[in-house]
Amino acid sequence: MERGERATASASDEGRYRLLVDAITDYAIYMLDPDGIITSWNAGAQRFKGYTEDEILGSHFSRFFVPADRDAGLPQRALRIAAQDGRFETEGWRVRKDGGRFWAHVVLDPIRTPEGVLLGYAKITRDLTERKEAEESLKRSEEQFRLLVNGVRDYAIYMLDRDGHVTNWNLGAERIKGYTRDEILGTHFSRFFSEEDRERGEPHRGLDTALREGRFETEGWRIRKDGSRFWASVVVDRIDGEDGSVIGYAKITRDVTERKEAQEALAKANEALAQAQKMESIGQLTGGIAHDFNNLLTAVLGSLEMARKRVGVDPPAVLSLIDNALEGARRGATLTQRMLAFARRQDLEPRTVNLVDLVDGITGFLERSIGPEVAIETRFPAELAPAHVDPNQLETALLNLLVNARDAMDGKGVVVIDAGEATVATADPGGLSPGAYVWVAVTDTGEGMDAETVARAAEPFFTTKGIGKGTGLGLSMVHGLVSQSGGGLRIHSRKGEGTRIELWLPAAIGLARALQRRPPKVQPVPRRIGRSRSSPWTMTDWC
Repeated sequence: MERGERATASASDEGRYRLLVDAITDYAIYMLDPDGIITSWNAGAQRFKGYTEDEILGSHFSRFFVPADRDAGLPQRALRIAAQDGRFETEGWRVRKDGGRFWAHVVLDPIRTPEGVLLGYAKITRDLTERKEAEESLKRSEEQFRLLVNGVRDYAIYMLDRDGHVTNWNLGAERIKGYTRDEILGTHFSRFFSEEDRERGEPHRGLDTALREGRFETEGWRIRKDGSRFWASVVVDRIDGEDGSVIGYAKITRDVTERKEAQEALAKANEALAQAQKMESIGQLTGGIAHDFNNLLTAVLGSLEMARKRVGVDPPAVLSLIDNALEGARRGATLTQRMLAFARRQDLEPRTVNLVDLVDGITGFLERSIGPEVAIETRFPAELAPAHVDPNQLETALLNLLVNARDAMDGKGVVVIDAGEATVATADPGGLSPGAYVWVAVTDTGEGMDAETVARAAEPFFTTKGIGKGTGLGLSMVHGLVSQSGGGLRIHSRKGEGTRIELWLPAAIGLARALQRRPPKVQPVPRRIGRSRSSPWTMTDWC
């Protein structure tokens, strides 16, 4: 009686189990015998694969495999692995009754008796085609995005981890920064910064800002692999995961060096234009004042000269007063000449001038003017083309430069006067037009000037001397002379290294070269102009 009850209960459990399996439609659940022949079939299997139970029972399960997998022996290998390892699991393409494919997740478990005899296999298959298509779509999208990013050559686009190490690298980054992907992956992005920026903590500041605000944007100098610098426009974006955690950073860099250079060139051009307009305005003002002042001085000088001729009572005392007044008026007239020179309104009388002869001719005057503690050396080539300039104004300009040199050396030192020829082929940044030039330069061993002072040295009324020691018009007068003569002024100086001022003058064109040749000097080496320690000299009020 008990055995019958157990048999009935077992049959009842088996029926319930079959009902449960048949009710599952999201999984294909069926049995195979030891050779792979299908022995059972549930509703899920019919829904996935399209075969009814009557159509499929007794068939080999290899019919669900694609031809390539059957040819490769995958069905037999699956049975063998399941029997040996106790389980076989895989994913792959399977074929429906109508020939359509679906992506299946497959689990194959061996069924054995308590004694270990293999009875067959339980096979569970799930249709994951939608997930597979989504994965493939995502993969294609990621690949397209990767190709897109990698194909961008005008921008360096790459990723950083949370600590700032490079995790990927596109072709634009390689082109702009010079590193290949293998060279840069895993290194810290701070290597692209200049040493001074690293010392200031700029790399970490950028990441901290992006971490805190989600984005960091800046411009600055960056370093290529070869050590050269480029001006970079940089954007760093924080990348967050689905759970809100920070994954890393996306960094986009663009080389905008050309734009920066263009902006700087434009700024310099605007500055030069503003300076030119300012100088023109000051020149017009100076010229007007100088003319009016000169008219007044002319009347004063004329009246004093007439009064001097008619001195009656106490002639010595009156003459002394008149002489003092005349000297003051003459100084005022000299000042107006400088102002007119700066304003480029003085009347010049240019002619062909041999610079070597001119310097030799004013040697004694130069000695008396700068004092016995300053040595003068002249260095001239054996042949020198003549210049086209007003010789009187050039002598005044050279005296001006010599006195400036003496003051820069505190009255002691060596001043070199040299000359040469040059041809300007294209328009010169200093304002020289293409053509042939002769230059004469005065070089001292004084304290020199910094860049800011050099930039302003030729400005009117600018002087580094103390109050009452200079008008600030001397060098501007020199500038006015060479500019009005068709030449230019060049100043070379560094703090602590002395100063060299070059007067570039147009060469006298049209004369026979023979007239330009001079016989070589007996001593072509630099010569020092000697002087007596007791020789008289005068202090002139130059800038």
